[in-house]
Amino acid sequence: GPMFESMLKAELEAHLGYSSNSKEEKSTSNRRNGYSGKKVNTSYGSVDISVPRDRDGSYEPVIIPKNSHDVSGIEDRVLKMYARGMSMRDISQTIEEIYGFKMSAEQISLITDRVVEQAKEWQNRPLKPFYTFLFVDCLYVNVRMDGESKSRAVYVILGYDSDGKKEILGLWMSDTEGKHYWMQIFDEIKARGVEDILFICMDGVSGLEEGAHSIFKDAVVQRCIVHMIRNSVKYVPSKEYKRYCAQLKKIYGAAKLETAKSEFGRFKQEWGGKYPGAVDVWERNWIHVEQLFNYGSAVRKVMYTTNAIESVNSSFRKVTKKGTFTGFDSVLKALFLRIQELEDKWKARPVANWAMVRNQLLINDGFKERMMRYEAN
Repeated sequence: GPMFESMLKAELEAHLGYSSNSKEEKSTSNRRNGYSGKKVNTSYGSVDISVPRDRDGSYEPVIIPKNSHDVSGIEDRVLKMYARGMSMRDISQTIEEIYGFKMSAEQISLITDRVVEQAKEWQNRPLKPFYTFLFVDCLYVNVRMDGESKSRAVYVILGYDSDGKKEILGLWMSDTEGKHYWMQIFDEIKARGVEDILFICMDGVSGLEEGAHSIFKDAVVQRCIVHMIRNSVKYVPSKEYKRYCAQLKKIYGAAKLETAKSEFGRFKQEWGGKYPGAVDVWERNWIHVEQLFNYGSAVRKVMYTTNAIESVNSSFRKVTKKGTFTGFDSVLKALFLRIQELEDKWKARPVANWAMVRNQLLINDGFKERMMRYEAN
Protein backbone atom coordinates (compact mmCIF):
# COMPACT_ATOMS: atom_id res chain seq x y z
CA GLY A 1 0.00 0.00 0.00
CA PRO A 2 2.57 2.64 1.01
CA MET A 3 4.63 1.76 -2.07
CA PHE A 4 1.68 2.39 -4.44
CA GLU A 5 0.75 5.58 -2.62
CA SER A 6 4.33 6.84 -2.95
CA MET A 7 4.28 6.10 -6.68
CA LEU A 8 0.92 7.86 -7.15
CA LYS A 9 2.17 10.92 -5.23
CA ALA A 10 5.22 10.98 -7.51
CA GLU A 11 2.96 10.81 -10.57
CA LEU A 12 0.84 13.73 -9.35
CA GLU A 13 4.02 15.69 -8.58
CA ALA A 14 5.19 15.12 -12.17
CA HIS A 15 1.74 16.12 -13.47
CA LEU A 16 1.63 19.38 -11.48
CA GLY A 17 5.27 20.21 -12.15
CA TYR A 18 6.23 21.13 -8.60
CA SER A 19 6.87 19.32 -5.31
CA SER A 20 4.50 19.48 -2.34
CA ASN A 21 6.92 21.63 -0.34
CA SER A 22 7.88 23.98 -3.17
CA LYS A 23 7.85 27.71 -2.28
CA GLU A 24 8.60 28.82 -5.85
CA GLU A 25 6.08 30.53 -8.10
CA LYS A 26 3.85 27.93 -9.78
CA SER A 27 3.38 27.77 -13.55
CA THR A 28 -0.14 26.38 -13.10
CA SER A 29 -3.15 27.25 -10.98
CA ASN A 30 -3.88 23.55 -10.44
CA ARG A 31 -3.27 22.36 -6.89
CA ARG A 32 -3.46 19.19 -4.80
CA ASN A 33 -6.95 18.38 -3.56
CA GLY A 34 -6.75 15.68 -0.88
CA TYR A 35 -7.26 11.97 -1.44
CA SER A 36 -9.91 9.44 -2.38
CA GLY A 37 -9.98 5.90 -1.03
CA LYS A 38 -9.59 2.87 -3.28
CA LYS A 39 -9.28 -0.87 -2.81
CA VAL A 40 -6.98 -2.67 -5.26
CA ASN A 41 -6.29 -6.35 -5.74
CA THR A 42 -2.66 -7.47 -5.68
CA SER A 43 -1.01 -10.87 -5.73
CA TYR A 44 -0.76 -10.48 -1.93
CA GLY A 45 -4.50 -9.78 -1.44
CA SER A 46 -6.63 -6.64 -1.29
CA VAL A 47 -5.00 -3.37 -0.27
CA ASP A 48 -6.67 -0.08 0.69
CA ILE A 49 -4.84 2.92 -0.71
CA SER A 50 -5.32 6.70 -0.80
CA VAL A 51 -5.22 8.12 -4.33
CA PRO A 52 -4.16 11.80 -4.53
CA ARG A 53 -6.40 14.22 -6.44
CA ASP A 54 -5.94 17.58 -8.13
CA ARG A 55 -8.40 20.47 -8.19
CA ASP A 56 -9.23 20.56 -11.89
CA GLY A 57 -9.42 16.78 -12.26
CA SER A 58 -6.83 16.62 -15.05
CA TYR A 59 -4.59 14.12 -13.25
CA GLU A 60 -5.02 10.66 -14.77
CA PRO A 61 -3.16 8.02 -12.71
CA VAL A 62 -0.93 5.84 -14.87
CA ILE A 63 0.38 3.17 -12.52
CA ILE A 64 -3.19 2.46 -11.29
CA PRO A 65 -5.60 3.95 -13.87
CA LYS A 66 -9.05 5.21 -12.90
CA ASN A 67 -11.65 2.40 -12.61
CA SER A 68 -8.82 -0.15 -12.45
CA HIS A 69 -8.73 -2.36 -9.35
CA ASP A 70 -6.31 -5.12 -10.36
CA VAL A 71 -2.63 -4.18 -10.23
CA SER A 72 -1.12 -7.64 -9.87
CA GLY A 73 0.58 -7.31 -13.26
CA ILE A 74 2.18 -3.92 -12.55
CA GLU A 75 3.19 -3.98 -8.90
CA ASP A 76 6.86 -3.46 -8.24
CA ARG A 77 7.75 -3.70 -11.92
CA VAL A 78 9.41 -0.31 -12.16
CA LEU A 79 11.37 -0.81 -8.94
CA LYS A 80 12.37 -4.37 -9.84
CA MET A 81 13.67 -3.28 -13.24
CA TYR A 82 15.62 -0.46 -11.59
CA ALA A 83 16.98 -2.88 -8.99
CA ARG A 84 18.26 -5.12 -11.77
CA GLY A 85 20.34 -2.36 -13.28
CA MET A 86 18.07 -1.14 -16.10
CA SER A 87 18.41 2.51 -17.09
CA MET A 88 15.49 4.96 -16.90
CA ARG A 89 15.21 4.92 -20.69
CA ASP A 90 15.14 1.10 -20.84
CA ILE A 91 12.47 0.95 -18.12
CA SER A 92 10.35 3.50 -19.96
CA GLN A 93 10.53 1.52 -23.19
CA THR A 94 9.75 -1.74 -21.41
CA ILE A 95 6.71 -0.29 -19.62
CA GLU A 96 5.36 0.99 -22.92
CA GLU A 97 5.93 -2.35 -24.65
CA ILE A 98 4.25 -4.37 -21.88
CA TYR A 99 1.43 -2.08 -20.70
CA GLY A 100 0.85 0.23 -23.65
CA PHE A 101 1.31 3.56 -21.86
CA LYS A 102 4.23 5.98 -21.77
CA MET A 103 6.18 6.80 -18.63
CA SER A 104 8.91 9.40 -18.93
CA ALA A 105 12.39 8.99 -17.49
CA GLU A 106 11.58 11.93 -15.19
CA GLN A 107 8.46 10.17 -13.85
CA ILE A 108 10.44 6.98 -13.25
CA SER A 109 13.13 8.96 -11.45
CA LEU A 110 10.51 10.57 -9.20
CA ILE A 111 8.95 7.17 -8.49
CA THR A 112 12.28 5.57 -7.57
CA ASP A 113 13.29 8.64 -5.53
CA ARG A 114 10.36 7.91 -3.24
CA VAL A 115 12.29 4.84 -2.09
CA VAL A 116 15.06 6.99 -0.62
CA GLU A 117 13.16 7.67 2.63
CA GLN A 118 12.44 3.96 3.06
CA ALA A 119 16.12 3.24 2.38
CA LYS A 120 17.20 5.76 5.03
CA GLU A 121 14.84 4.18 7.56
CA TRP A 122 16.35 0.80 6.68
CA GLN A 123 19.87 2.20 7.03
CA ASN A 124 19.11 3.46 10.55
CA ARG A 125 17.00 0.50 11.73
CA PRO A 126 17.84 -1.33 14.99
CA LEU A 127 20.00 -4.41 14.42
CA LYS A 128 20.01 -7.83 16.09
CA PRO A 129 22.13 -8.01 19.25
CA PHE A 130 24.10 -11.07 18.11
CA TYR A 131 25.70 -12.27 14.85
CA THR A 132 27.81 -15.38 14.38
CA PHE A 133 29.69 -14.01 11.34
CA LEU A 134 30.19 -10.56 9.82
CA PHE A 135 31.82 -10.14 6.42
CA VAL A 136 33.10 -6.67 5.55
CA ASP A 137 34.22 -5.33 2.18
CA CYS A 138 34.15 -2.31 -0.14
CA LEU A 139 33.16 -1.67 -3.71
CA TYR A 140 33.77 1.50 -5.70
CA VAL A 141 31.17 3.54 -7.61
CA ASN A 142 31.37 6.66 -9.74
CA VAL A 143 29.67 9.62 -8.07
CA ARG A 144 29.37 13.16 -9.45
CA MET A 145 30.39 15.59 -6.71
CA ASP A 146 30.99 19.34 -7.17
CA GLY A 147 30.76 19.02 -10.95
CA GLU A 148 33.24 16.17 -11.36
CA SER A 149 32.94 12.39 -11.36
CA LYS A 150 34.94 10.63 -8.65
CA SER A 151 35.32 7.01 -7.59
CA ARG A 152 33.95 6.60 -4.06
CA ALA A 153 34.17 3.67 -1.65
CA VAL A 154 30.89 2.06 -0.57
CA TYR A 155 31.30 0.00 2.60
CA VAL A 156 29.13 -3.11 2.94
CA ILE A 157 28.59 -5.47 5.90
CA LEU A 158 26.94 -8.87 5.52
CA GLY A 159 25.89 -10.70 8.69
CA TYR A 160 24.83 -14.26 9.56
CA ASP A 161 22.62 -14.63 12.62
CA SER A 162 22.52 -17.72 14.88
CA ASP A 163 20.01 -19.40 12.53
CA GLY A 164 22.23 -18.93 9.47
CA LYS A 165 20.03 -16.18 8.01
CA LYS A 166 21.84 -13.56 5.93
CA GLU A 167 21.33 -9.83 6.38
CA ILE A 168 22.97 -6.69 4.99
CA LEU A 169 23.55 -4.50 8.05
CA GLY A 170 24.04 -1.31 6.10
CA LEU A 171 25.79 0.75 3.43
CA TRP A 172 28.21 3.64 3.99
CA MET A 173 30.22 5.85 1.61
CA SER A 174 33.47 7.80 1.82
CA ASP A 175 36.30 8.93 -0.45
CA THR A 176 38.46 5.82 0.12
CA GLU A 177 38.57 2.65 2.17
CA GLY A 178 40.41 3.11 5.46
CA LYS A 179 40.64 1.76 8.99
CA HIS A 180 39.37 4.96 10.65
CA TYR A 181 36.11 4.95 8.74
CA TRP A 182 35.67 1.22 9.40
CA MET A 183 36.01 1.98 13.13
CA GLN A 184 33.24 4.57 12.86
CA ILE A 185 31.05 1.99 11.12
CA PHE A 186 31.66 -0.64 13.81
CA ASP A 187 30.86 2.00 16.40
CA GLU A 188 27.60 2.82 14.60
CA ILE A 189 26.38 -0.77 14.35
CA LYS A 190 27.09 -1.16 18.06
CA ALA A 191 24.95 1.92 18.73
CA ARG A 192 22.20 0.35 16.59
CA GLY A 193 22.05 -2.66 18.88
CA VAL A 194 24.83 -5.12 17.99
CA GLU A 195 26.31 -6.40 21.26
CA ASP A 196 28.34 -9.46 20.29
CA ILE A 197 29.93 -11.03 17.19
CA LEU A 198 31.77 -14.34 17.03
CA PHE A 199 33.75 -13.79 13.80
CA ILE A 200 34.58 -10.77 11.65
CA CYS A 201 35.95 -11.81 8.26
CA MET A 202 37.78 -9.21 6.19
CA ASP A 203 40.47 -8.55 3.65
CA GLY A 204 43.86 -7.18 4.65
CA VAL A 205 43.21 -3.44 5.08
CA SER A 206 45.95 -2.19 7.40
CA GLY A 207 44.71 -1.45 10.92
CA LEU A 208 41.23 -2.85 10.32
CA GLU A 209 41.79 -5.75 12.71
CA GLU A 210 42.75 -3.45 15.58
CA GLY A 211 39.80 -1.20 14.80
CA ALA A 212 37.36 -4.12 14.92
CA HIS A 213 38.78 -5.36 18.23
CA SER A 214 38.54 -1.92 19.77
CA ILE A 215 34.74 -2.06 19.39
CA PHE A 216 34.04 -5.82 19.61
CA LYS A 217 36.88 -7.12 21.80
CA ASP A 218 35.70 -10.76 21.91
CA ALA A 219 35.31 -11.18 18.14
CA VAL A 220 37.69 -13.47 16.26
CA VAL A 221 39.06 -11.45 13.34
CA GLN A 222 39.87 -13.61 10.32
CA ARG A 223 41.72 -12.38 7.26
CA CYS A 224 40.52 -13.77 3.98
CA ILE A 225 42.76 -16.61 2.76
CA VAL A 226 41.76 -15.94 -0.85
CA HIS A 227 42.98 -12.33 -0.55
CA MET A 228 46.25 -13.62 0.89
CA ILE A 229 46.64 -15.94 -2.10
CA ARG A 230 46.02 -13.02 -4.48
CA ASN A 231 48.54 -10.85 -2.63
CA SER A 232 51.22 -13.54 -2.66
CA VAL A 233 50.92 -14.63 -6.30
CA LYS A 234 51.97 -11.12 -7.33
CA TYR A 235 55.50 -12.29 -6.53
CA VAL A 236 55.22 -15.52 -8.53
CA PRO A 237 55.61 -15.89 -12.34
CA SER A 238 52.38 -16.94 -14.06
CA LYS A 239 53.92 -20.21 -15.27
CA GLU A 240 54.32 -21.23 -11.61
CA TYR A 241 50.80 -20.24 -10.44
CA LYS A 242 49.21 -23.67 -10.67
CA ARG A 243 51.91 -25.53 -8.74
CA TYR A 244 52.26 -22.72 -6.19
CA CYS A 245 48.53 -22.57 -5.42
CA ALA A 246 48.25 -26.36 -5.25
CA GLN A 247 50.90 -26.42 -2.53
CA LEU A 248 49.21 -23.58 -0.66
CA LYS A 249 45.94 -25.50 -0.61
CA LYS A 250 47.66 -28.33 1.23
CA ILE A 251 48.31 -25.84 4.05
CA TYR A 252 44.95 -24.11 4.61
CA GLY A 253 43.01 -27.18 3.46
CA ALA A 254 44.76 -29.57 5.86
CA ALA A 255 42.66 -31.67 8.23
CA LYS A 256 44.62 -30.60 11.34
CA LEU A 257 47.14 -27.99 12.46
CA GLU A 258 50.12 -30.36 12.69
CA THR A 259 49.68 -31.27 9.03
CA ALA A 260 49.32 -27.61 8.07
CA LYS A 261 52.57 -26.74 9.87
CA SER A 262 54.43 -29.57 8.14
CA GLU A 263 53.12 -28.46 4.76
CA PHE A 264 54.06 -24.86 5.54
CA GLY A 265 57.61 -25.96 6.29
CA ARG A 266 57.80 -27.71 2.91
CA PHE A 267 56.24 -24.67 1.25
CA LYS A 268 58.90 -22.31 2.67
CA GLN A 269 61.66 -24.68 1.63
CA GLU A 270 60.29 -24.93 -1.91
CA TRP A 271 59.49 -21.27 -2.58
CA GLY A 272 61.37 -19.15 -0.01
CA GLY A 273 64.64 -19.03 -1.93
CA LYS A 274 63.05 -18.16 -5.28
CA TYR A 275 60.18 -15.88 -4.25
CA PRO A 276 60.75 -14.55 -0.71
CA GLY A 277 58.05 -11.87 -1.15
CA ALA A 278 55.41 -14.54 -1.76
CA VAL A 279 56.41 -16.53 1.33
CA ASP A 280 56.62 -13.37 3.47
CA VAL A 281 52.89 -12.73 2.93
CA TRP A 282 52.13 -16.07 4.63
CA GLU A 283 54.71 -15.70 7.40
CA ARG A 284 53.29 -12.29 8.37
CA ASN A 285 49.73 -13.62 8.39
CA TRP A 286 50.38 -17.12 9.74
CA ILE A 287 48.20 -16.46 12.80
CA HIS A 288 45.19 -16.22 10.47
CA VAL A 289 45.97 -19.65 9.04
CA GLU A 290 46.75 -21.16 12.41
CA GLN A 291 43.54 -19.98 14.10
CA LEU A 292 41.42 -21.70 11.43
CA PHE A 293 42.27 -25.02 13.08
CA ASN A 294 40.73 -23.95 16.40
CA TYR A 295 37.37 -24.74 14.81
CA GLY A 296 35.65 -27.57 12.95
CA SER A 297 35.88 -27.97 9.18
CA ALA A 298 32.34 -26.60 8.58
CA VAL A 299 33.14 -23.41 10.52
CA ARG A 300 36.50 -23.09 8.73
CA LYS A 301 34.72 -23.27 5.38
CA VAL A 302 32.59 -20.26 6.32
CA MET A 303 35.27 -18.12 7.96
CA TYR A 304 38.32 -18.59 5.74
CA THR A 305 37.11 -16.42 2.85
CA THR A 306 35.07 -13.28 2.19
CA ASN A 307 33.55 -14.83 -0.94
CA ALA A 308 30.07 -14.44 0.60
CA ILE A 309 30.24 -10.65 0.58
CA GLU A 310 32.20 -10.51 -2.67
CA SER A 311 29.24 -12.32 -4.23
CA VAL A 312 26.96 -9.59 -2.84
CA ASN A 313 29.20 -6.86 -4.25
CA SER A 314 29.25 -8.63 -7.61
CA SER A 315 25.46 -8.44 -7.59
CA PHE A 316 25.67 -4.74 -6.69
CA ARG A 317 27.98 -4.06 -9.63
CA LYS A 318 25.23 -5.12 -12.03
CA VAL A 319 23.40 -2.04 -10.76
CA THR A 320 26.31 0.38 -10.29
CA LYS A 321 27.89 -0.24 -13.71
CA LYS A 322 25.08 1.63 -15.48
CA GLY A 323 26.71 5.01 -14.99
CA THR A 324 27.54 7.86 -12.62
CA PHE A 325 25.42 8.54 -9.54
CA THR A 326 24.48 11.99 -8.29
CA GLY A 327 25.25 11.38 -4.60
CA PHE A 328 24.94 8.91 -1.74
CA ASP A 329 21.11 8.99 -1.84
CA SER A 330 21.24 7.89 -5.46
CA VAL A 331 23.62 5.03 -4.60
CA LEU A 332 21.58 4.06 -1.53
CA LYS A 333 18.35 3.96 -3.55
CA ALA A 334 19.76 1.64 -6.21
CA LEU A 335 21.52 -0.73 -3.79
CA PHE A 336 18.61 -0.78 -1.31
CA LEU A 337 16.30 -2.06 -4.06
CA ARG A 338 18.91 -4.66 -4.99
CA ILE A 339 19.22 -5.74 -1.34
CA GLN A 340 15.46 -6.31 -1.16
CA GLU A 341 15.75 -8.73 -4.08
CA LEU A 342 18.72 -10.52 -2.51
CA GLU A 343 17.05 -10.87 0.88
CA ASP A 344 13.92 -12.33 -0.74
CA LYS A 345 16.14 -15.08 -2.16
CA TRP A 346 17.95 -15.58 1.14
CA LYS A 347 14.71 -16.17 3.05
CA ALA A 348 14.27 -19.43 1.18
CA ARG A 349 17.96 -20.38 1.29
CA PRO A 350 19.83 -20.17 4.61
CA VAL A 351 23.59 -20.70 4.64
CA ALA A 352 24.51 -24.14 3.28
CA ASN A 353 25.26 -26.83 5.89
CA TRP A 354 24.29 -24.44 8.70
CA ALA A 355 23.20 -27.22 11.08
CA MET A 356 26.77 -28.58 11.05
CA VAL A 357 28.26 -25.08 11.43
CA ARG A 358 25.99 -24.39 14.40
CA ASN A 359 26.86 -27.69 16.09
CA GLN A 360 30.57 -27.05 15.69
CA LEU A 361 30.19 -23.53 17.16
CA LEU A 362 28.35 -24.94 20.17
CA ILE A 363 31.22 -27.37 20.88
CA ASN A 364 33.29 -24.32 21.83
CA ASP A 365 32.33 -23.55 25.47
CA GLY A 366 32.89 -19.80 25.09
CA PHE A 367 30.79 -19.62 21.93
CA LYS A 368 28.07 -21.82 23.43
CA GLU A 369 27.62 -19.53 26.40
CA ARG A 370 27.41 -16.44 24.20
CA MET A 371 25.00 -18.04 21.72
CA MET A 372 22.71 -19.40 24.44
CA ARG A 373 22.63 -16.03 26.19
CA TYR A 374 21.01 -14.37 23.18
CA GLU A 375 18.76 -17.29 22.31
CA ALA A 376 17.36 -17.14 25.84
CA ASN A 377 16.48 -13.52 25.18
